[in-house]
Amino acid sequence: MYILIFLISHWFLSLFFQTFFLHRYASHKVFSMSNFWEKAFYLMTYIFQGSSFLNPFAYATMHRDHHAFSDTEKDPHSPHFFKDVFQMTRATVLTYRDHVKRSKSDADKPAGNFPQWPLIDRIGSSIPSRLLFGIGYFCFYLAFASSYWMFLLLPIHFMIGPIQGAIVNWCGHKYGYSNFNNDDHSKNTSPIDFLMLGELFQNNHHRHPNSANFAQRWFEVDPVFPIIKLLHWSKIIRLRKS
Repeated sequence: MYILIFLISHWFLSLFFQTFFLHRYASHKVFSMSNFWEKAFYLMTYIFQGSSFLNPFAYATMHRDHHAFSDTEKDPHSPHFFKDVFQMTRATVLTYRDHVKRSKSDADKPAGNFPQWPLIDRIGSSIPSRLLFGIGYFCFYLAFASSYWMFLLLPIHFMIGPIQGAIVNWCGHKYGYSNFNNDDHSKNTSPIDFLMLGELFQNNHHRHPNSANFAQRWFEVDPVFPIIKLLHWSKIIRLRKS
């Protein structure tokens, strides 16, 4: 039971900060926040992504390329140019590393206000940090796993960020239905979208990239949007005016 709770908690907390902070805030600026709250959410992103922490600047700039060149040869992770999800993920990782290098070079930075915290970026991307998180996950399993087969779940914890990204990038541009003609292959992958906290409403998102709500039709539910509304009401963030 403890292992299941830990796995589910890690999955959704990591995913929440990916969609809330890295995607909707860092990449699209669908809301604003004070410097204090930006640092707080930055730190929480590092904590809950753990061993697979993603540099917000690199994520945001790579994601903007995805929108600018959606499902073309310049798209950093279109599934239509790779034989399988593993090749796509490998190419995405290599592109991500290039964007990490751009984050360290003032001369090569694109225009735009992207969140950066060099200290957390260095720590979160370092081998010692990734190893320490990995050891922590392993020790938790040693303490609470009731069967040896449960240790097979550990790779999910180690690579939770890339796994979630691969699901969204592959499924969101191959399977499902379309509400809009976006001149690409973006799809809404329901009903499993709930497991990805709205990230699989790719067709909706590519039509309205600056909308805080990824759902568009009456039967579509974006689980993160009510949280965003609550944070807006609490004055922790400020939604962009329509």
